Amino acid sequence: MIGRLNHVAIAVTDLEAATATYRDTLGAKVSQATAQPDHGVTVVFIELPNTKIELLEPLGEGSPIAKFLEKNPAGGIHHICYEVDDIIAARDELIQKGARVLGDGEPKIGAHGKPVLFLHPKDFLGTLTELEQV
Repeated sequence: MIGRLNHVAIAVTDLEAATATYRDTLGAKVSQATAQPDHGVTVVFIELPNTKIELLEPLGEGSPIAKFLEKNPAGGIHHICYEVDDIIAARDELIQKGARVLGDGEPKIGAHGKPVLFLHPKDFLGTLTELEQV
């Protein structure tokens, strides 16, 4: 069902400083910061040869990333994202197998402009898991 690893998301308190670390210290190619109001975050993508790193900064106090950073003030890995060919088929199969889809269970458009869903971390070894249709 799952395809390649699309990205690893890291929650940060200072997106500009985190971006500079990847760009200036590690020499990585970084995207422009983009606000994603539907998800309550501002994102920057770090392009790697085999995947991406997504840096997430809270956008507003109601952001789920703000809540994550309250518990993890230094930041850290927030979620991993796998690609799927058909997000509805993947969702339905996972629900049938007992997995919990977060939110209302309907895909939202993610930072790449493609449908995404999040799966409950308790069902996936303590890891918040995102699926993105490609």
